[in-house]
Amino acid sequence: MTAQIFIAGVDEVGRGPLAGPVVTAAVILDPNKPIEGLNDSKKLTEKRRQQLEPLIKQHALAWALGRAEPDEIDELNILQATLVAMRRAVEGLAIEPTHALVDGNQAPKLACPVTTIIKGDESEPAIAAASILAKVARDREMVEMEQHYPGYGLAKHKGYPTKQHIEALELLGVTPIHRRSFRPVQLVL
Repeated sequence: MTAQIFIAGVDEVGRGPLAGPVVTAAVILDPNKPIEGLNDSKKLTEKRRQQLEPLIKQHALAWALGRAEPDEIDELNILQATLVAMRRAVEGLAIEPTHALVDGNQAPKLACPVTTIIKGDESEPAIAAASILAKVARDREMVEMEQHYPGYGLAKHKGYPTKQHIEALELLGVTPIHRRSFRPVQLVL
């Protein structure tokens, strides 16, 4: 009898924003339950991502989210914080993967072999599924953060450095969810 192979797709969302966590996901898809329409989360509409999210959670063999908070991002730098968040997602899986496929060209330190794939969220369904789960989770959180920090437009721009966000930073100041190591935030501080 051969050992079963479990391939986890891993991706991140939120490396560029000035506020909020970087969120990652790891997904082990069930080869017997393919999910139609998986793609890079940035290439899907918000509505389509929200339709796919419950299907991924329902049909995947395992899925987990990982994250790194703004203070960790400031302490480690965004790349290292992303790799830590990816490791947390993989370690959170209910099934231990035999291999991980990671979007991009930087590999987190994992207990299993890792293959990095540039634009992997366009070619690997498990990475696309991870991309969707991470994006939906982070966007949902930024919408909630709008309630705590009104006036910044977080629900709209999700913490990215838009003109509106930078103007709000200059007018309202820096919140606890802002990344102090990011230049536009440093300029306000």
